[in-house]
Amino acid sequence: MTHTVLVTGVSRHIGARLASVLAADPEISRVIGVDTVPPPSLTRDGGITLGRTEFVRVDLRSPDIAEVIAAADIDTVVHMSLVSAPSKGDGRAAMKEHNVIGTMQLLGACQRSATVRRVVVRSTTAVYGSSARDPAVFTEDLEAHEGPSHGYAKDAAEVEGYVRGFARRRPDVTVSLLRFANFMGPGVDSPLTRYFIQPVLPTVFGFDPRLQFVHEDDAVEVLRRMATEDHPGTFNVAGAGVLLLSQCARRAGRASLPLFSPVFRALGNTVRRAGLVEYSPEQLRLMSHGRVVDTGRLEAELGWKPKFTTAAAFDDFLRARGMHPLGGTRP
Repeated sequence: MTHTVLVTGVSRHIGARLASVLAADPEISRVIGVDTVPPPSLTRDGGITLGRTEFVRVDLRSPDIAEVIAAADIDTVVHMSLVSAPSKGDGRAAMKEHNVIGTMQLLGACQRSATVRRVVVRSTTAVYGSSARDPAVFTEDLEAHEGPSHGYAKDAAEVEGYVRGFARRRPDVTVSLLRFANFMGPGVDSPLTRYFIQPVLPTVFGFDPRLQFVHEDDAVEVLRRMATEDHPGTFNVAGAGVLLLSQCARRAGRASLPLFSPVFRALGNTVRRAGLVEYSPEQLRLMSHGRVVDTGRLEAELGWKPKFTTAAAFDDFLRARGMHPLGGTRP
């Protein structure tokens, strides 16, 4: 039985939704949500109520997280606070500290805890990278030909290394590592969703990458199951099927603007510095080569499949934004 759950990153949309679901479970005694800022108000967060969730303001880079875990006799930790892009007020260095140093502090506290018996960590399929030499489909056991060398993807790869080290040192703890495809859905605000709502979508000339998404509802359900059941291992999480970038543009009713790779990269650097849209280097590579993962291990482990396909997740996002396909038809 899961008694007391700690959820990090509770001020973000998926973290808040997970805390809300866990707090509504009568089998769970307490849900403690931690973040550096309080969760958004109900009106700004789409009507999410955190219910019984107890919020504690904690910076994971500080030793305070160990005191929270010890004081509340936490038995399950769900680490959701990895950030995919620098905030407007902070730079890349602060983002890396939050992601990597914060995770190290959290895992160190879990390692010293006598009560923690389950740890769930949100990672990303971006750890596989994106290159012309990639396999058609990544399974959890495959490694990237060109591993991530910067940004969020590099942070996630480092975090995964620390998670594996923790699992070796504490074999009595169930450790679940979840590699999510890009989140998609009505409440998701990410560099990729902001890309798709632009009036014109810059693309890389000569490339039409395959993309995968996971709907926010399915992401929350996977996290709920991992937080309340023992499923050790590493799992890819994505909706079935793929969409080409050109199909996404048509579904979104957006015109594409093909640019040669150096021009696309220069544009990305310009708009990133201007703070308009976050064209991170890994996103630029994704827009060239795409990425597809196999989810068979997750489905076999849980006996469950995501309700939303990649296409259905994208369509739900479009409906919420009032976006309609060009010509009124969909591929």
